[in-house]
Amino acid sequence: MRPYKKIDAEDIAVLRTFVPKERFFVEDEIHPDYAHDEMMIYGKKEPDVVIQIKSADEASKIMKYASEHNIAVTPRGAGTGLCGGCVPLYGGIVINTSLMNQILEIDPDTMSITLEPGVLLMEVQEAVKAAGFLYAPDPGEKSATVGGNVMTNAGGMRAVKYGVTRDYVRGMQVVTPEGEILELGGKVAKNSSGYSLLHLMVGSEGTLGVVTRITMKILPSPKKMTSLLIPFDSLSAALKTVPEIMKLPEVATTIEFMEKEVLDDAQEYLGKEFPNRNYPAYLIVSYSGNSQQHIESMLDMASKTAMENGALDVFLSDTQERQETIWNARGAFLEAIKNSTTEMDECDVVLNIDKVAEFVEYTRECSKKYNVRIRSFGHAGDGNLHVYICKDNLDDETWNTVVEEVMNGFYAKARALNGQVSGEHGIGHAKKKYLEESVGASQMNLMKKIKRVFDPQGILNPGKIVD
Repeated sequence: MRPYKKIDAEDIAVLRTFVPKERFFVEDEIHPDYAHDEMMIYGKKEPDVVIQIKSADEASKIMKYASEHNIAVTPRGAGTGLCGGCVPLYGGIVINTSLMNQILEIDPDTMSITLEPGVLLMEVQEAVKAAGFLYAPDPGEKSATVGGNVMTNAGGMRAVKYGVTRDYVRGMQVVTPEGEILELGGKVAKNSSGYSLLHLMVGSEGTLGVVTRITMKILPSPKKMTSLLIPFDSLSAALKTVPEIMKLPEVATTIEFMEKEVLDDAQEYLGKEFPNRNYPAYLIVSYSGNSQQHIESMLDMASKTAMENGALDVFLSDTQERQETIWNARGAFLEAIKNSTTEMDECDVVLNIDKVAEFVEYTRECSKKYNVRIRSFGHAGDGNLHVYICKDNLDDETWNTVVEEVMNGFYAKARALNGQVSGEHGIGHAKKKYLEESVGASQMNLMKKIKRVFDPQGILNPGKIVD
């Protein structure tokens, strides 16, 4: 273990001077949630101090003190991560940015929004929509903070057409591990001015700096989006259809896959009936645009392509009620699976879209081999799978053995198919060994060197991504 300084009474006395007392917490004042993220399997570690910040200046003072005294610091937003990224492995200070929750500006002239990192994704989407624009990134967890989305480079269901969070970050204010406040990028649409420190910061999971302000690109809002619910007699048949749909003249906004078992979990969790749910597997294919005629043309081509590739039917979701029913169910998949089991672990691999069917078939083989329930769903259009191993009634010893062997197999299979460890959830501390196995020693050494340049003492979010 790295020899970080243990926080003592003198440290607490100094740190208290940086923020009002109602935003400073120690010992029994610290809420238990600060010890973990959404995946309890990745452990609990209690911080010594939790400080809720409201400005870059406060973050700077904390980081300068921590740097001078070699104290571990873990940044945290809403804590909705799925790989242990905000778990304070070495105790120390947790900097919580959730109270930095102001939308500072929506600028229609530069088509940008500037906000603080604690603003929730749902709040950003609603505010931008009210202004007549679209915030395109659409991760499934709407109660996540945008700061967390940026730090994990979150993707979501619209990534097929619009890309991921990284593609929308134009500027960022960041506090370095030594307490310096940096202004990276801005509102400009293009920037080839030296190394892109801005984009290096995106996806860094709070290991290189504490984000305190973000400027994001927004788009004109399409007037209409319509979805197709397309059932198949097997998930393999559904997934093999995806590359054919992707070859059509216009890229779909979303292409999601799901199985009946996951739909059943979601229906039970939500207590609402899902339409046309008695089929083994489904694709949801959506198109957005401004011309009804153009959207209908794309829907017709997608429907024809699906039927030619084995679809059992095509259902048009052309009413708001039907759209909401489908997307509410899709948005509840993770919580529904969590609700159906005693414990679970998750794999977030991303593959070439023509390899997704092969990987899903491999997960089925693992389920039979190890006699463990495995659920999967995900973004078929960009090859990002979310695969969950459910403990159910397994005893602890069996579960620990099975989950390690299954996860090792998943990541080995992803490597064999030239996939990557994470499509959008990040590495945290839970997936570090799989990252090293995937990218190799040379890339890991470069990442470690980058970490040392930004954080020579290794005090910021230690134990995450690289050691």
